[in-house]
Amino acid sequence: ACAPYRRLSLCNKNFQKINNYSSNAKHDLLLDVCMAANYEAQSLINYRAQYDATYPGSGSTFTMCTMLARSFADIGDIIRGKDLYLGKKKKNQNETKTERDQLEQKLKGIFEKIYNDVTSSGRNKRTNGAQKRYKGDGPDFFQLREDWWDANRETVWKALTCEAPKDSKYFRQTCGDNEKTTIRTPSHCRCTTHDVPTYFDYVPQYLRWFEEWA
Repeated sequence: ACAPYRRLSLCNKNFQKINNYSSNAKHDLLLDVCMAANYEAQSLINYRAQYDATYPGSGSTFTMCTMLARSFADIGDIIRGKDLYLGKKKKNQNETKTERDQLEQKLKGIFEKIYNDVTSSGRNKRTNGAQKRYKGDGPDFFQLREDWWDANRETVWKALTCEAPKDSKYFRQTCGDNEKTTIRTPSHCRCTTHDVPTYFDYVPQYLRWFEEWA
């Protein structure tokens, strides 16, 4: 699948700053991801009119939240090692790896440190089942990365939508625990509860991209 235009520079500003050599890298990961998400949202807001014209099927009333949801899902794929976009090679540096390869290498290093932390026995000699859950998870740490995203996706969504226009609503009624009483996001692409209104991040990336190009 061909990546949509917005994906070509998604989160480059902050994601490329991720450093897996720092002793604080595993602690800074959520901050770096949230900063990248916030920067992405700011860049998308400036292209809302262009997006309306390019993807009229999204519905102008819900365009902003739809744009954010699509980038949110791509961020989730990057974190979980599922991103299909390879990126480009650095110019004038004789690089053999793409930007995507370099970022993936950094993320693997960070999740290796997280893995070592959660699977190491503390004073009570317990790991709360982490050793069993993540047994054989390296070197890609896909299960750990999936769990990290599940635990932090709400925080990333808040960072992504903190500057969304007040009248922005998500196109589906997904706020609430009861399927019969769910409502649309009242404002700012956010539910009044702690729900993330979109499930795009659980839809395969190539299907999302096909739909976006349709």
